[in-house]
Amino acid sequence: MEGFIICPSERLFGKGDFLLTYGDGLSDVNVPASVAFHRSHGKIATVTGVRPQSRFGELITDGQKVQRFSEKPNVEQGYINGGFFVFNTKMLDYVEDDDSCILERAPLERVASDGQLMIYPHHGFWQCMDTLRDLQRLEEEWNGGNAPWVNWK
Repeated sequence: MEGFIICPSERLFGKGDFLLTYGDGLSDVNVPASVAFHRSHGKIATVTGVRPQSRFGELITDGQKVQRFSEKPNVEQGYINGGFFVFNTKMLDYVEDDDSCILERAPLERVASDGQLMIYPHHGFWQCMDTLRDLQRLEEEWNGGNAPWVNWK
């Protein structure tokens, strides 16, 4: 979240839970379910974990023999940070009031090392919009009436 400033002040958030997103991704994540999951475990922070589509084809091999070719599969091992969070205001204790504070560095690393970060796994649609290629793909889906992130209709 470089360049994003969080002012660690409870007067802005009150007490309790709040949602945070980077705003550069689209998803059909079930936000009410992620909030319910967050409240069920009682920890400070929840991150939505996703398995994005690979940008490249994958070769499944046995030694030098290709057993299977898979064109741009979804990542199957592990999750990445999907950029959708549910935080308790106690998370603000992990954030420094300093422009150099980057959420993915000290704050999330420390809350994880304290055992206070949980993952809400999301297996539906998720797409970042980091490149022109990402934007064009999402615009094609939107203009074609096939926007999988639209779940309000």
